[in-house]
Amino acid sequence: MSPAPLRPAAEHVVDVLAGAHIRRCYTVPGESFLELTDAIERRSGMRLVSTRHENGAGFMAEAEAKLTGTPAVAAATRGPGAANLAVGVHTAMQDSTPMIVFLGQCETTRLGREAFQEVDLTAFYSPITKWATTVTRADRLAETTAQALRVATTGRPGPVAIAVPGDLFGEPVPAPEALPGTVPARPPLGEEERDRLANWLARAERPVIIAGGGARWAREELIAVAERFHTGVYASWRRQDVFPNEHPLYLGHLGLGCPPEILEPLRESDAVLVVGSRLSETTTQGYQLPAPATHGPGSHVAQIDIDPGQIGRVAGVWLGAVADARRALDALAHAPVTTLYRDFDGAHRAWLATTTPPDGVADHPGPGLHPWAVVQAMRRVLPADSVITNDAGNFASFLHRGWRFGHPRTQLAPTSGAMGYAVPAAVAAKLVEPHRTVVAVAGDGGALMTGQELETAARMGAPVIVLVFQNGLYGTIAMHQARELGRLSGTGIGGPLDLASYARGLGARGATATTPEELEKALAEALDADAPTLIDARTDPEIISPGATLSGLIAAHGDDRRAAG
Repeated sequence: MSPAPLRPAAEHVVDVLAGAHIRRCYTVPGESFLELTDAIERRSGMRLVSTRHENGAGFMAEAEAKLTGTPAVAAATRGPGAANLAVGVHTAMQDSTPMIVFLGQCETTRLGREAFQEVDLTAFYSPITKWATTVTRADRLAETTAQALRVATTGRPGPVAIAVPGDLFGEPVPAPEALPGTVPARPPLGEEERDRLANWLARAERPVIIAGGGARWAREELIAVAERFHTGVYASWRRQDVFPNEHPLYLGHLGLGCPPEILEPLRESDAVLVVGSRLSETTTQGYQLPAPATHGPGSHVAQIDIDPGQIGRVAGVWLGAVADARRALDALAHAPVTTLYRDFDGAHRAWLATTTPPDGVADHPGPGLHPWAVVQAMRRVLPADSVITNDAGNFASFLHRGWRFGHPRTQLAPTSGAMGYAVPAAVAAKLVEPHRTVVAVAGDGGALMTGQELETAARMGAPVIVLVFQNGLYGTIAMHQARELGRLSGTGIGGPLDLASYARGLGARGATATTPEELEKALAEALDADAPTLIDARTDPEIISPGATLSGLIAAHGDDRRAAG
């Protein structure tokens, strides 16, 4: 019997990836994983996406996995490449996004000698991944890849990093005899847990649900539970697409600067069901909500999560169920219980009021557009089911309030607040689902961090729309400085910059808008274009948030100091 044929270890790795239905690898090619990129490039059904920066590659892989639920691959070389990629990986960790990360490393014989660009990548990546490991044998690479896929997609999803010395991918090895098994079935809600939760919700006077990213794939089941038990529904931080915003039971988005009237039903609730949310600092409004029970003894919070480590981690719970959100909600929707009708129309109308811009936005005297006017133009021109990728920055508070997410899988946004996310995320979303309208919404700070990925979009044939709120500021930091210090430092970006020319220099289209009419025209033309388009919307830096002006915050700080003195 002839021995099994030998093939480069990288080809066996790609076999495993293809078998898991992974279709793209995002990377800045490096010398430490030449054979991996070569094997992916030659594999039918897979696509190698070369990006302009590893930060862009990381955000693209994270966005694809968030949109599809299937891991994507990001690859970077040694120390500098791995460091650049880390922001996207941390985003995946905080967003519970499955992702496979290959990190090139120095050759096996040189490990531990501070070789060229050597970093202890296992130690570096361990805090920002579910699992980080260094492989030192070529014949274990495929096995480790299969194990990484299992870890990334089991329980609470997340990124896994595999560091690979540069001499291993090309080493000829036989096909692996056995690989780790497939991902086990996701656990259901037990019958006893179902009945206890159903009776609790049925008896409550003002029950509400907080739905997070873990409920992204359980939208119809979530609607069924809300309607069955007449519960109000909140979307956790930057997960506004988990529940249709126009639904009369939708209570709003638990984001930054959440208006008090939005929080009132949560404060008054006597039963809070948390589904698929890790109850982040922002969602809980600084770990203040859900508040301890005021309607009786004990906790009034129950939690359903795929990860037992998340249950009760932030808020005390009277019942915690380890279960898949979709299966658990489906069971609850069919529980044999009679429930009372609760009227949340007033609370829903209160949320609707916060999404309505103030009078005079269209005729704002400037300088520049009122940020509300930009969102209004989006709503008038863009399809309601557009995929919106949004960056970090104060402009996003207008987007979060003003854009209504009525369709599933239409929001890609980092809960980590990482700047530079929107443009790369939009490129990935358009590559994955080219039939959908994809719009990146960013400030000038975020756009200038990763806007060079417009070249990737142009080269790969991904006609995304990039809408930039250019106000010449790092707006979030300027707001904090104005409020806390009464003056600004280091937050000016300069300009106005000619971002339309910047886009054209990268092979994309560019347009500048200083009036609502110009903006609507630019958006309409971008929808019909066959190339990526950047629209530079010049906005007024004075309008720093929906409820404050920059000069007003500075003046208020001075008044406070004088009063204290």
